[in-house]
Amino acid sequence: MNAFVLNRHGRMVFPSNIVPELDFSTVETLDQLDEVIRRDFETKAPSGTDILERVRTGDYATKYALMRDLALNLFWANRFSITMYEKRPMRWADVPRHRSDVFLPVVEPWEEGETKVAAVQEAYPTLPAQWDAEVEDRIFGVLFDVFANRKHHATTLPAIKPTVAEFLDEPDSLTFRLPSYDPDYPVYDYRDILDCDEDVPELESLHRWAMVLHNQYPWERAQLELATADQLSDDDYVVVFTPRDKSVRDFLRRLDDDAPAAPAPQPRESRQPIRPYREIDVRRDFRVMPRLEALSAVHGDQVCSNDDLIRNTAYNWSPMSAEEIRQKTGIEQRRYSSVSLEQLALQAAEAALEKAGRGPEEFGGVLVCTCTSSRLIPSLATYLCGQLGMYQVAAAYDIIAACAGMPYGLAEATRLLQEVERPVLVVCVEKFSDKIGNVRTSRMIFGDGASAMVVGVAPGGAEPDLLVMKTYASGPASQVNSILWPNPEFDNNITVFGPEVKALAGRYLGQMIEELSALPDPDGRAASLMESVDLIVPHQANKTMVIQLAERAGLTADQLYFNIEDVGNTSSASIPLAIHDAVRDGVLTEPQRIFAPGFGAGAVAGYAIMRLDPSVVAVQTTSGAGPAAEQPAVPGAPAEAGDRPTPSDDVGVAFA
Repeated sequence: MNAFVLNRHGRMVFPSNIVPELDFSTVETLDQLDEVIRRDFETKAPSGTDILERVRTGDYATKYALMRDLALNLFWANRFSITMYEKRPMRWADVPRHRSDVFLPVVEPWEEGETKVAAVQEAYPTLPAQWDAEVEDRIFGVLFDVFANRKHHATTLPAIKPTVAEFLDEPDSLTFRLPSYDPDYPVYDYRDILDCDEDVPELESLHRWAMVLHNQYPWERAQLELATADQLSDDDYVVVFTPRDKSVRDFLRRLDDDAPAAPAPQPRESRQPIRPYREIDVRRDFRVMPRLEALSAVHGDQVCSNDDLIRNTAYNWSPMSAEEIRQKTGIEQRRYSSVSLEQLALQAAEAALEKAGRGPEEFGGVLVCTCTSSRLIPSLATYLCGQLGMYQVAAAYDIIAACAGMPYGLAEATRLLQEVERPVLVVCVEKFSDKIGNVRTSRMIFGDGASAMVVGVAPGGAEPDLLVMKTYASGPASQVNSILWPNPEFDNNITVFGPEVKALAGRYLGQMIEELSALPDPDGRAASLMESVDLIVPHQANKTMVIQLAERAGLTADQLYFNIEDVGNTSSASIPLAIHDAVRDGVLTEPQRIFAPGFGAGAVAGYAIMRLDPSVVAVQTTSGAGPAAEQPAVPGAPAEAGDRPTPSDDVGVAFA
């Protein structure tokens, strides 16, 4: 599914947030399905009894609050049908009796349904509008038409519906009956839902919910009745359910197979290393000194504001305003890319080569730091070699170090430099926008972007630009697994477990500052290496949290540079993108010593103490897809030196 689309109003819409869809390829048992349904529907939604009680006690302060509860209740009432089945009215005489993939819902009458409907109908006009009375009344009309004509109880609905034969074996079972059916009954086209446009973001998302729920009942609802098999005549219509896609059919077959699930392995107790690891002191440990020749940046070409998130509120999100997102994360917008991760990386690499004045034949290695690449063969690094025209390099490989990607990449480049004694290209690139789905916390945090650095050989006798580096990894298993992608429990989307992430970030940041405070300044200008730092450019994880952790470790907010409010969290690319933006915005105007710490998924971390000369930064004057965006989609046409035959059928996301 596309990460986002732009509707005809130019607004960003997330298809994954519109209609509830579960990836049944990740679901093995009914218990697992029940867990997901409870998490995404039941815990978020009030029952009809809850709504009635809130009406009677005056708990609803506005029309919007009541409508939101109605919509959540209706999503819950459709929790299995909307995620697993297609509904199709069919003449009873034409319904196949012995198909294993045709089902009839068995339902119970809705107790006190008329009382609950009447209470809502009476309460709504007495409530004040929260934003726009005319728009709210229009949305209420759509929602209430669905709510008022619901005939069945929602609490006892089973996930697996009976087949027609099973329904006939239970003479007292009730199913839906329609005396007639108009196949042209008006429903909202998918494009209508995408193009929904309201001035208030919360009302736009609620209006989309109402449109989706309307489409769940594409018949004259007032005619709907409940009937037993012996009450059905040949010309009556019943609502048959069929599996919505192959993944649901396969899931139903797996349930029939009843294969036991393998137990998950339990982690061992985590132990401290027998002794601390030494930092990399470049002047002490290496013969070939690294020189940073170029740093480029490519931001995502599409701005996704906090208002855009609210316009795309999914059925399983807790309520939150755009301002609350800013307060919790420090993010006002994030940038998404219209091009692939490969194209982002290529744009950044080409800009870095141009800035360094280097040709492809001069490079000894290519390292790509990313945690969002789905490309395994060839690796993204070797793909870039081919696209850039590098006929042969000594090494090209991907590094999965998430938010510590830049420190890991620079440390590896410095080691590789000792062997090849020629420039190494380090690319940090992430595309989270198509790996988030409808996971709220991930959607709030992550963005897309890329940066590339050319690490060359410093002239004889010259000081290195990379001074001291260190990398770390692991911790308690709960921290190692605090950020997951793909996560089968969340439709293979990226998920963040906040408390564990905060714990690992605090642990590493405190350790780094303690270690650097104990090291001498190699130039003797300050009491310690930490005190010699001019500017701290941390991984742009969550501004609010990082400032809290930094202050706890003895730093002050004015020592830190952030661009996360405009870019979001781009994991491995976040530090070099922030360095670029610091130069672009005039924060870095002369060579300075920078402390760049990163920490995140997998409980990995690392830092680089480096000298940054603003003149090596290829300043991006406009954000967006550059010339490489006009190239064909990956795999694309390779550069001349990397020409290869083209196959005839070339089918081509807190921290992270």
